Amino acid sequence: MYTEMKPLLQAIEASDKNYNLEKIKNAFLYAKNLHEGQMRQSGEPYISHPVSVATIVAGLGLDTDSICAALLHDTVEDCSDRTCLETLTKMFGSEVAMLVDGVTKIIQVQVADKEEAHIENIRKMLLAMNKDIRVIFIKLCDRLHNMRTLAAKKEDRQRAIALETMYIYAPLAHRLGMQKIKQELENISLYYLDRIGYDEIQQSIDKKYGQSRSFLGEAEQILTTKLRENDINFTLESRIKSVYSLYRKVYVMNRAFDEIYDFYAVRIIVRTELECYTALGLVHELFKSVPGRFKDYISTPKPNLYRSLHTTVMGRGAVPFEVQIRTEQMHHEAEYGLAAHWKYKSGEKSGADIDEKLRWIAQLLESDENTRDPDEFMRSFKTDIFHDETFVFTPKGDVISLPLGATVIDFAYAIHSAVGNKMVGAKINGVIVPIDRVPNNGEIIEILTSSSSKGPSRDWLKIVKTGQARTKIRQWFKKEKRPENIVLGRSEVEKEVRRLSRSITDAEIDEIVVGVAKRIGIQDADDFYNTLGFGGISLQRFLPRIKEEVEKISASKDPQPISVEDEIKNVKIKQNTRVHSHGGVIVDGERGCQIKFAKCCNPLPGDKIIGFITRGFGVSLHKMDCKNVISGLNDPESKSRFVSAEWEKDDAAGFGALYEAALSLELEDDIGVIATITMALAEMKVSIVQINMQKSKSGDRMIVHLAIRCKNTSHYDSIVSKLRQLPCVLSVVRGYTN
Repeated sequence: MYTEMKPLLQAIEASDKNYNLEKIKNAFLYAKNLHEGQMRQSGEPYISHPVSVATIVAGLGLDTDSICAALLHDTVEDCSDRTCLETLTKMFGSEVAMLVDGVTKIIQVQVADKEEAHIENIRKMLLAMNKDIRVIFIKLCDRLHNMRTLAAKKEDRQRAIALETMYIYAPLAHRLGMQKIKQELENISLYYLDRIGYDEIQQSIDKKYGQSRSFLGEAEQILTTKLRENDINFTLESRIKSVYSLYRKVYVMNRAFDEIYDFYAVRIIVRTELECYTALGLVHELFKSVPGRFKDYISTPKPNLYRSLHTTVMGRGAVPFEVQIRTEQMHHEAEYGLAAHWKYKSGEKSGADIDEKLRWIAQLLESDENTRDPDEFMRSFKTDIFHDETFVFTPKGDVISLPLGATVIDFAYAIHSAVGNKMVGAKINGVIVPIDRVPNNGEIIEILTSSSSKGPSRDWLKIVKTGQARTKIRQWFKKEKRPENIVLGRSEVEKEVRRLSRSITDAEIDEIVVGVAKRIGIQDADDFYNTLGFGGISLQRFLPRIKEEVEKISASKDPQPISVEDEIKNVKIKQNTRVHSHGGVIVDGERGCQIKFAKCCNPLPGDKIIGFITRGFGVSLHKMDCKNVISGLNDPESKSRFVSAEWEKDDAAGFGALYEAALSLELEDDIGVIATITMALAEMKVSIVQINMQKSKSGDRMIVHLAIRCKNTSHYDSIVSKLRQLPCVLSVVRGYTN
């Protein structure tokens, strides 16, 4: 009955763990029954896969529930018609069900494309990891067995799975200190991604090792004699650098094979930390050390808890080799990483240390909660799992680990958000440095703060390296600068929309934004603008949707749309009595009203208009789609001050009067273009009231703002039409653009 789980039973028997065999066997029988009739692409019964995964899990020394979850990890995904998480909870307990859920992919997820679905699965896995680190241990064991059996897949799937493994799962294993799994994942992935490169490195290894096969044996013999003379109990191991590690140095870092100092390595495993340093001294007595190649990861462990002494020395024939010295506990931790620690997470000091080392997961999820941006999420994720470390010190001597390339701003926020927010400068080794300075290993950093600091700069978001720093900077702007964020966010959206269409009104922009915002759980346009303004989301992510909506609105527009007609209907007004007022305008049916034309929109006869009662200056006339009208109608205090207004029908030209109109021209940056424009207007007998010029942001165009006098919208349109015919004119827009 249990023949198929024989490898797992052997692994359990070989361990010194007290497993609940009955529960494990029940999980096996339940999984076997559900997977009955299912086959792997290799032709094996499907149950062979979960048994193999559970065997690897047992080899890591994980508990009964982890082994059960490994056996059941595909049941919910592949047998959803016959089981579910509720059933697993009843049969095997809530912990097993939770672990299975964490490993299970998101099957039905409402996302735009496969890439976003992939990101959602990674996010789900991290959320589960944050609750229980065993989720990722099981997931890595699952991936490892899938990689070992990848030959059964088609070539395109082999490459896709190998690529995902190389860029997601192998770095995750490294981040968790699980070096054995990490190296095997890397080597198998490389085999399928670059078979030629893999074979070349393997041939070079065989050739070099064959030429100096006796080298490691001699080094081990010399070390054994010396260590025994000094009464040190030890174990010796030797290894040759992995194929992938050599591949990276040869092909990525462009190093010659003979320049690789750690091709050979000897590992000395002793009983105590003191013996580590004693053995180090003996090694340096026997062999000449290579300058700059000593690393003490015992006093300064890596973020994944790796501890060891590393030194490179010269052996016989001036052949360099690396010596690693560690205790048995350090060795176990180096092989299995955080998997060797998870069981201590019950209030002991080591458990607190593990939680601290896993804090990056919570920080990444917190960052994602603020950004809601898949691209930003993946950037932060890759930074956190890929980075090489730089170790620096606080003035009190505390060690801080930063990603390679991080700045002193990152350091400040690694200390505390309040330190970063009040930062006004920094010192490295007592010398004041720029805040974008990248510290080196071993430097002492002091952050200079001030209570009068105005807070971080938005430019810091372009400087910092860590997702943690970016998140804390954004949180500050989100909390402290909402009005400013809204203005910046709105400006960013308007700029893109105006680039797509000049006829879209501000009200329509807000309508588009609300629709887009609701898709990501933001209910209000201002909240969307705020999030955009403080950098919580990237506009690039939403441009396709915005473009689609702009095209729909543009296609459905009337020749002269009234974008705020519904808003105008809500304004309480009197019936017009069609009497004349000054300037060819009827205002709320009253004669002789004092009026002025608002400079924000410069209405012309032919435009649909509305009046606003100003304090002490009569009635200000605006176009109906003026952004100030839209915002005013949304303000209860100012809404009652709007009154109806229209041009006198008997003389659409306003009794022959001329009105000021504003327009912006984008011109080729060439000599004589201004003269060309002014001459063209003179020929049309159009007066220029004001003219301003500036360079475009790109520097290769000229933007000219004109104020001219014209009779009405028809006259204005004819002027614009003739200007657009000039070769030097690239675009003409009514009003002043930024």
